Amino acid sequence: MKEEEPGNSQCPLNSSKVLLSIGDALEAVNGKWRMKIIAVLLDEPKRFREISVLIGQITDRMLSIELKKLETNLLIRRTSIYSAQAEYELTEHGKSLKPLIMELINWGEMHRGKVIGSLKGE
Repeated sequence: MKEEEPGNSQCPLNSSKVLLSIGDALEAVNGKWRMKIIAVLLDEPKRFREISVLIGQITDRMLSIELKKLETNLLIRRTSIYSAQAEYELTEHGKSLKPLIMELINWGEMHRGKVIGSLKGE
């Protein structure tokens, strides 16, 4: 029997298999910061301070926690540069999120426009 490829399932959208997959995906990238961290790392590796500055409003403690969770989920790789410095980069698995991030950006812009438009009474 041929094994189905991920994402090409013929399961109904409300099946437990599909819902489990959605849960797994959300668990890996959930929260306020993880997708932002991934987006910051899409173009090139960065050091901790660079990530912090680009994201803004994230504490060092929270950034450290989120980086560790992303590393546990095999989405980023930490490489020591000097004894007290490290660089973070996306793994190939992490880079596979780029199309999703681009779609989220597009949807977010459209959503913001709709919400702002509805608030203005348009």
